[in-house]
Amino acid sequence: MTIKALAKFSLSARVLSRADYGWDAGASLVPVDLALGWGRMSDSAVLDKIEISQSGRFYFWHVSEFPIPENEIIESSANMHLIPADASTQRAIERTRIGDVVTFDGYLVEANGPNGYKWTSSLTRSDSGAGACELVWVEHFDIAPRH
Repeated sequence: MTIKALAKFSLSARVLSRADYGWDAGASLVPVDLALGWGRMSDSAVLDKIEISQSGRFYFWHVSEFPIPENEIIESSANMHLIPADASTQRAIERTRIGDVVTFDGYLVEANGPNGYKWTSSLTRSDSGAGACELVWVEHFDIAPRH
């Protein structure tokens, strides 16, 4: 597997949902996906009005009534496929729970493997749907202490 850096990346966000993978084609590269929210998508009053789930490497949200504009939900939340750079980073990611505030940095990347396997990060925040997730090579990962 080769990893190609596309852009430097850092984020501080609230964990909205978490999905662990051990069975799909990408599990050895990306064992954990985090659905993350920042800005008003990290506000409990807003999140109380949004149903959030993850399945099949996708992040889903549903509202009965929009607590904030739809484009703000799209641009202030995302499913992130996290590639830990080392064992220490992997352990930190594995300790993550819903509601945690995490800060991490690394690179948005493209992964290429045998038989034409290719997984490429989104490079914009205004997209949604298939191909809109970020594929992140994570070099540093911290969880803020809970109060």
